[in-house]
Amino acid sequence: MKWIIRILVVLAVLAAGLVAAVFMTAMGSERPVGFQGVQASDADGKPFTVGVWYPTEARPWPMLMGPVLMKVAQDGAVTGSKLPLVVISHGNGGGPGGHADLALALASAGYVVAAPMHTGDNFADQSAAGAASLFSGRNRQLRATVDYMLKGWPGHDRIDPERIGAFGFSAGGFTVLTAIGAQPDMRLIVKQCATAPEFVCEVLRAAKSALLNPETAATADAFLPDVRIKAAVLAAPGLGFTITPEGFANVRVPVQLWNGEKDDKVPYATNAKLVRDGLGARVEYRAVPGAAHLSFLAPCGLLKPPMLCSDPGEFDRKAFHASMNPAVLAFFEKNLKRP
Repeated sequence: MKWIIRILVVLAVLAAGLVAAVFMTAMGSERPVGFQGVQASDADGKPFTVGVWYPTEARPWPMLMGPVLMKVAQDGAVTGSKLPLVVISHGNGGGPGGHADLALALASAGYVVAAPMHTGDNFADQSAAGAASLFSGRNRQLRATVDYMLKGWPGHDRIDPERIGAFGFSAGGFTVLTAIGAQPDMRLIVKQCATAPEFVCEVLRAAKSALLNPETAATADAFLPDVRIKAAVLAAPGLGFTITPEGFANVRVPVQLWNGEKDDKVPYATNAKLVRDGLGARVEYRAVPGAAHLSFLAPCGLLKPPMLCSDPGEFDRKAFHASMNPAVLAFFEKNLKRP
């Protein structure tokens, strides 16, 4: 009988240790943050998932969202009024949790954050990878997310429609660029991938993308701007080579642009540099020494896939995000002021 009691005691201690580890490793925030997983609808009526973070007074608890462990109050009541909104566009094959630490930091500071899971271009579904509408579909879904948050989300009356910003990483950076008025020429993908191929070319080639065919690339859907977005942050944006200098003419909102100096996935010369040059005085540029492409993803915890967690040399992703997130917040605070 004693050995049974000892085993139960050991199991209880192990369970308590596991719970403590969960609490200690979960992403947290300075103030309580609520979270909801909701469904918005694309223009064709098809639903897509949106992760929503927001200020609350409810007690947060560790919660899993895919491989991301964070402390949030699931479905807690929204606190505050006239709250600014920031929409986040993830990279190719990513998901809403890819920038959970930034979402937590913004929500803790009084923002509502909405991150759509781009249909056919996320970690669970790559069905749109070969379509000519791969990137224009992302543009459409980002705009549909803003529509939903202002009209369909249960807490929509807490959002200030005049204070909307956007953050995008990699393909999401390109998505945000098109949403603030940049006009790409998708036919330039064929030329770029034939003369100076980069990572996106490998991705498109593996998917047998219609965008590598000059005829189908020319028929890609239009990219429509969303004039409700008043400020944008771009982290390691891709496909910069598809936008000519004239293609930036309609971008009239302030932009913060981040680039990792060791990013070999979206080379500076054909991506961030072209965006930087095209926007001129409209852009606040920040180069990050030692950072690679994936360094802009949230710091890794116990459950994050190892392939997403490697950084070059001694680069400290956690320390970098501890400085980047406040800088992004400060940019939105400056440019999304109350009227």
